[in-house]
Amino acid sequence: MTFRIKSVFPLVAPLLGFLLLLPGCATTGSGRAEKTTAKMEVVDSEIRQAVVQIDATGLSLEKLITPGLSDTKGAFETYSDNVVKMERLGEKLIKHTDEMSVRGKDYFAEWEKQGNTYTNPQIRELSEQRRSDLNTVYRKISESSIGVKGWFIAYMRDIKEIQSFLSTDLTDKGIASITPVARKAINDGTVLRNAVLPVLSALDGAKREMAQGGAN
Repeated sequence: MTFRIKSVFPLVAPLLGFLLLLPGCATTGSGRAEKTTAKMEVVDSEIRQAVVQIDATGLSLEKLITPGLSDTKGAFETYSDNVVKMERLGEKLIKHTDEMSVRGKDYFAEWEKQGNTYTNPQIRELSEQRRSDLNTVYRKISESSIGVKGWFIAYMRDIKEIQSFLSTDLTDKGIASITPVARKAINDGTVLRNAVLPVLSALDGAKREMAQGGAN
């Protein structure tokens, strides 16, 4: 797989801004933190499902290209089902990214605006510190997710084209001819999976930060 996408949106960072802007987040105190953390759990779950599905798709493709396989048709159907599941999960994540890419900046700008309304200098300083702390966490998510969306799109392209190729030539020779491409796709799936793990770690950090009191 050749990654030609030079500039991609972060996969998860925009989601944090979106979550913080959901209805109810205008309140302060534990209510905002609890609601935001709950939504982060949903995003975290979707990413983990994608990681599991990458493994399942790779295993089904590995089985399909095994020489001398007795039930080639059944293996192909299993692989095709996994490709569909992988695409569905990917579309959800990419949709979040595309829709929420600017929400984070809007949120922190609004937080800064509200902080400037405080007349008590200590409260104003506390607001700025909390905003700075969460902004740092946000940047960690962004930095860990650079390139993931582009890799995911390229990975999906390849596993879908492999599925399409084999749907018209599920013969021993057809499988043998596509095997080198399939093995590379499996390897690229592992690379993608490993690239996503730091995103989950950064997201866990954001959840802990919010659990400590996401009030401004």
